[in-house]
Formats: sequence, structure tokens, C-alpha cells
Amino acid sequence: MQFEEVVRRRRIVRNYTDEPVDPATLERILETARRAPSAGFSQGQAFVVVTDPQRRSRIAELADEPAYVASGFDPWISRAPVHVVVCVSEKVYRDRYAEADKVAEGKAQDWPVPYWWVDGGAAMMMLLLAAVDEGLAAGFLGSHAMPELKQELGIPDEVEPIGIVTIGHPAPDRRSGSLARGRKDAADVVHRETW
Repeated sequence: MQFEEVVRRRRIVRNYTDEPVDPATLERILETARRAPSAGFSQGQAFVVVTDPQRRSRIAELADEPAYVASGFDPWISRAPVHVVVCVSEKVYRDRYAEADKVAEGKAQDWPVPYWWVDGGAAMMMLLLAAVDEGLAAGFLGSHAMPELKQELGIPDEVEPIGIVTIGHPAPDRRSGSLARGRKDAADVVHRETW
């Protein structure tokens, strides 16, 4: 599949069939996501892959899937055969920028932007695009129960999850009402030379 087609096909899918994801396919998706950029090549992104149905159900509960289903949507979180929890570590970035090749004038870099979050978003997008490239579908959700998610998955204190990418074979789903807004015109978001 050409990159342009992958980008056009990418959308947040909220329903999946019961068909499992081939382990070799999942490994290719994860390998692609591992190639996401990171400041200073810190590689502070990490992934927790969850395929166990009981654990996926617990994650769905933490994400309040019952309320989502009560609103008329499909149980997409628990139904997705694969969850990939995307995580980042500020500590990895701080440690990397304290190394000799990154220290300037005896002080570690201090950023105006927390690049670990930026890089986490890049890794998340790589997962979404890689899934589409493999003929699968993917969605992304945040969780308002991050401490409980960390505990459920044994995520260390110095690592923060940014959200969950669901991956599987797409089933018909109810599209978000947000899509009625349409995509903004390029002139509204692309500025040349100055704002």
C-alpha cells in the first residue's frame, strides 16, 4: 500500500471482529512504531502489549466502556484483540540530555516543550499508520484512570502511559459525531512564512 493511501485510510476505528491479529503482523507493527523519532535519540517511548481477554476487559472497565456502550456505541475496547499502551519516560530524556554529547556549558538541556510527550504522540501515530498498512484497523483512547492502568499493567513509577491504541480487524462501527464538523480548510491550518 502506498503511504498516501495509508494516510487517507487511517481513521479511529471503534469496533472489531473476533478474528485475532496474526502475531507476526503485530510484531511488524511494533517494529515500525519503535522507529518513531525521539529527541536526542533518547528512545524514551515504550509499549505494553495486551492480548489477554481478561486483562483487556479490565482495561475496558478502567476506560469506562460500560458508559460508552450505554450511549449506543459498540464495546470496542474490550472487543479489540490487541491493546498497545503507549508510554513515555521523562527520566530517560533527562538522563540522555545529561550525557556528555548533550550537555551545554555544564548544564543539562532544559526544554520549552516536554519532548517525551511529543515523541509519545509520534510513536502513537506510527502504530496507527502501521496497522492500516498491514490491512488492519486501529483506534486511540485516553484513560482517565491512568494510576489504575499503571497498576494493572505494572508500569514503573517513572513511566507514564499516554493512552491506548486498539488494533484488530475492522467491523462496522458507529462513527463519531465529531466527524460532522469536517476537516478544516488548508488555509485555516497551513501558514506560509508568517501566521
